[in-house]
Amino acid sequence: MTDKDFEEPQGEQPDGAEVQPDAEGSAADAADPAAQPAEAADGDGLTVDDILGAEQTDEAAEAEKSDYETQLLHDLKRLQAEYANYRRRTEEQREIEIARARGEAVKGLLPVLDDLDRAEKHGDLGEGSPFSAVGAKLRAVAERLGVVAYGAAGEEFDPQRHEAIFQQPVPGATESTILEVVEVGYRLGDVELRPAKVVVAVPAE
Repeated sequence: MTDKDFEEPQGEQPDGAEVQPDAEGSAADAADPAAQPAEAADGDGLTVDDILGAEQTDEAAEAEKSDYETQLLHDLKRLQAEYANYRRRTEEQREIEIARARGEAVKGLLPVLDDLDRAEKHGDLGEGSPFSAVGAKLRAVAERLGVVAYGAAGEEFDPQRHEAIFQQPVPGATESTILEVVEVGYRLGDVELRPAKVVVAVPAE
């Protein structure tokens, strides 16, 4: 007998050997949902508590975002108000500094204006004379710059604007008034260039 006589037939399994499922059986089992594990049949495995927790987290995030936007808007309005106040203060300070600088420049004209007043009182500025024309031009320049002269006899004495160099008791006077102007006062807008020096008439005792 040859070795071929002892070969086992094809397709037969030895006794006690387990039969393996074929490929078609494996594919069928995989396609059958009942054959899958219980965890897979539950989709993503989310519970009601998980879903409610996610919704609460979303609500908290939205509330936090709203609070942040409200605070951001409040800060923006505050910065705008501060910037507006800063611009206003800067503009006011700039106007004050301009007026002061202009006042310092105009102060150089005051002695010349005083000379013109004295010359006029002495009759040296006769109408049509060369000095009269020069004086008129200087006074026109001072007026264009905004210089205002003040202080005249008969006005009520104001210690904030007038400098009393002498007090003269006058019978019948009921209040302090300017009796004589020694030196005219000048101001430029709200800037006091020089107070008026005056003789004050006061009530007699």
